[in-house]
Amino acid sequence: MSNSSETKQKQLKNVKYMLVRYGRMNSLAFFEHHETEIPKLCSRVVIKTERGLELGYIVGQLNSYRGGQFKLKESQIKEYFDNSGIDFCPSYAGKFVRYATADDISEERHLRKIVQEEIDCCRRIVKEMNLPMKIVDAEHVFGGERIIFYFMSDGRVDFRDLVKRIAQEYQTRIEMRQIGSRDEAKLLGDVESCGQQCCCQRFLKLLKPVNMRMAKMQKATLDPAKISGYCGRLKCCLRYEDETYNELKRRLPKKNTKVKTAQGQGKVVDSQILTQLVVVEYENGDKEAVDVEEIEIISTSSPRRNKQEDDSKNNKKNDEQNDKNGENQ
Repeated sequence: MSNSSETKQKQLKNVKYMLVRYGRMNSLAFFEHHETEIPKLCSRVVIKTERGLELGYIVGQLNSYRGGQFKLKESQIKEYFDNSGIDFCPSYAGKFVRYATADDISEERHLRKIVQEEIDCCRRIVKEMNLPMKIVDAEHVFGGERIIFYFMSDGRVDFRDLVKRIAQEYQTRIEMRQIGSRDEAKLLGDVESCGQQCCCQRFLKLLKPVNMRMAKMQKATLDPAKISGYCGRLKCCLRYEDETYNELKRRLPKKNTKVKTAQGQGKVVDSQILTQLVVVEYENGDKEAVDVEEIEIISTSSPRRNKQEDDSKNNKKNDEQNDKNGENQ
């Protein structure tokens, strides 16, 4: 028994894995392979997943492999993606089949062309059946095993008859997947107001909720047209600096806090998060902007003021929870 267990562990150690991005939603996963070396150039690969044969891109081919083996341990990979806020499961999704050939790339182009015909067909049938759903996009799996339709709807939709009709039309397996507005932007988004490709398309994998508090703290305009992205929701980039703003804000004293500076005693009437400046009003009515490092806190605000701030915190938590619920919908 012990010999067979040791043999099994040794076999597992010898198994090699490559990290591949694949699918219309740009999923990330590991795939088993037996290659001795991984090309340094950007390479397309044919992989076998539970959906069938698919085309993907090798990730990290420049410096993440040694002798064909991914250098990082599973725990290190999980920690990296957790810290980066990327939705990634370090499980193994299938096997590497071969490096993509010119014929594979040509077949992929052909499938992209007929996908639009499949979308038009599905939309026509949806209209005929009067179903409350919007067909956003479709994905024809490379191996031809199935067609996946992405749709939006305000609630649950009984699409069983729809699937039967489309399956009869194309003689293949049909899958319907409901998505939200952020996923729609991920599939169809183009260039944002910043001049860059939509973040959700380019690198974001986990679309976390964004709320108005972030915009207010960063002194961004509150015009919905300017702080909303392609999806019509608040821009994901408002979240990027939120942690930094919160950390800087914690260093600043709250309003009405009594402080002492080189000019005398006064109270805090305003503050600037990024510059770390505190506006102090002295007893004679003069105001001065002082660096937070140059003030000494004498006492905090009154109990009544603290209660108001606690109520404000509770309201903020409620707003964040409502935003989160909205994202889940």
